[in-house]
Amino acid sequence: MKAKDVMVTKVITISPFAKLREALAKMKRYKLKSLVVEKQSDQDAWGLITYTNILKTVIAEDGDIDLLNVYDACAKPALSVGESLAVKHVAAMMVQNRVKRVLVLKDNELEGLVAMDDIIDVLLQDINDETEA
Repeated sequence: MKAKDVMVTKVITISPFAKLREALAKMKRYKLKSLVVEKQSDQDAWGLITYTNILKTVIAEDGDIDLLNVYDACAKPALSVGESLAVKHVAAMMVQNRVKRVLVLKDNELEGLVAMDDIIDVLLQDINDETEA
């Protein structure tokens, strides 16, 4: 199984210049825990902003949610993998880097996102299939 087989393709993005309040509002509206931060040119890297990034910046470091941009809090470049990488290697990267999400890219263009939950869902499905057989 490959990254493209488990990735989510409907990914919500946000500008790096958006305020953190806007990022939180977008996360709430779409019921998400992270957003992909858009690149600004073909040579730029994709980023990722999560609840953890925002909490660290706003709460732990006393940042202002209305003054700080997404760029100030996001992880950039975001950890990413190619679409044909085996899921076991994707999972290993997530564990080694202590992240719950990785971007899936093809020629530095966003194809989707794999979350730890996506991999666990596939694992649970395999277990269900085995017990029903």
